[in-house]
Amino acid sequence: MRDSPLPGPTDDDRAEALDLRVGSPLSRQLLWWIVLPQLVLWLVGAFVTYSVASNYANQMVDRSLFQTSRALARQVKPIDNGLLIDFPRAARDIIETDPDDTVYYMVSTPPGRFILGNQQLPPPSERVQLENDQPYFYDATVRETRVRVAALLLPYGEGGKERLLVQVAKSRASREALARRILIDTALPLSGLIVLMTLIVWAGIRAGLAPLSRLRRLVEDRHPNDLNPIRMTAAPAEVHALVMALNSLLASVRRNVETQKRFISDAAHQLRTPLAGVKSQAELALEAAQEPQLRARLERVRASAMRSAHLVNQLLTLARAEPESAMKQGQVPVPIGPLARELTAELVPRALQMGVDLGCDEPESHEGEGRADNELVVIGNPLLLREALVNLIDNAMRYAGRGSLVTVRTRREGEQVVVEVEDNGPGIPTADHARVFERFVRGSNDGTGCGLGLPIVREIILQHGGSVSLYNVVPHGLRVRVSLPVRART
Repeated sequence: MRDSPLPGPTDDDRAEALDLRVGSPLSRQLLWWIVLPQLVLWLVGAFVTYSVASNYANQMVDRSLFQTSRALARQVKPIDNGLLIDFPRAARDIIETDPDDTVYYMVSTPPGRFILGNQQLPPPSERVQLENDQPYFYDATVRETRVRVAALLLPYGEGGKERLLVQVAKSRASREALARRILIDTALPLSGLIVLMTLIVWAGIRAGLAPLSRLRRLVEDRHPNDLNPIRMTAAPAEVHALVMALNSLLASVRRNVETQKRFISDAAHQLRTPLAGVKSQAELALEAAQEPQLRARLERVRASAMRSAHLVNQLLTLARAEPESAMKQGQVPVPIGPLARELTAELVPRALQMGVDLGCDEPESHEGEGRADNELVVIGNPLLLREALVNLIDNAMRYAGRGSLVTVRTRREGEQVVVEVEDNGPGIPTADHARVFERFVRGSNDGTGCGLGLPIVREIILQHGGSVSLYNVVPHGLRVRVSLPVRART
């Protein structure tokens, strides 16, 4: 049964999660802060424009009504015994025929005696005192139609004691239509201007925030362990201050990391000599000891010294495999096929001592071994890649046990170079596949490992842009698969 590959590192693995509420983008906020006031001002401007347009339309309609009322008043002439109505059909057609609206008119003598007209029009409010020869304008309703009325009071008769009331009305539809046309003619160019100004402002915001976008890309594209200063040119003062603060933080982190790595390396180097001395003294004591109990205790001392020395060596390897150290080391083309065969041959004597059958499967090629080796070349650090393969093979021999079979395979799959180390030992439970890549976690209590082999392999392979996966082998055993990109890094 095959197990799923071990997932690669995620952002949550690389950085501590922050309890931060992410708001809308800054560009959108700036745009809203600029556009919203513009919209409010546009609405206010539209309202003011409509009011002004209505006022001018009222003035035009009122002037037209006043002129019509004057013309209509001239058709009624006072005589000695009454009023002479000289209102021919042609004059009536001139007054009643309006291309834009219906005209209502009425001539009466207060208090409401109808003399002439085509419609009964409501009189002005009783609270209004009309003055002679002075027009008065008011709004009324005729047949459920809102109209604008002009009322003109004219004196006639002996001594001007009699009054003649002339009323002319038009519906408000024409006035409102005129106001709407003025509003549309004014608002459309203004709307286009606002849209154009919004686009210009948006382009300005994008250009102004471009340095922040470049800084974000620089941070996103950076390797999590790359603590070198961020370099930006031609940045505004605010972005430059942010970059300086980030560089200061990166410098502090880099100093702390280097101090920690240096301490681990120095401590491991200091431990190697005394451990080697303990091992040598234990071996000398074993040669001189005769008592079985003493020899057993000395054997345990020697085994502990060997295990401690192995742990120290692994710690040194892990320190070299850390990203900060790996980046300082050169990377060259590394042929994986010959490297795997060479390491397998070097480890055969140790495999024989451990009772393990160790072998290497050659990559398939129809045109010779040289062609196959040329296809299995990656760009990386040869010492670190060698250490990774040694750890894989050593782990397989340690935990597979005496009498087991360990096979190393190399091949190319598309743009990946694949190295597999397979054994028929007890294997690792599926639930522990992810845990064994953690430091100091062992897949089994058997063997003399220290729980750093697979973490070292994973660290090195990740630094070379590859991945490591574990698969169970039927009926029992484990296959470790390493994938590396072909010539992926320079």
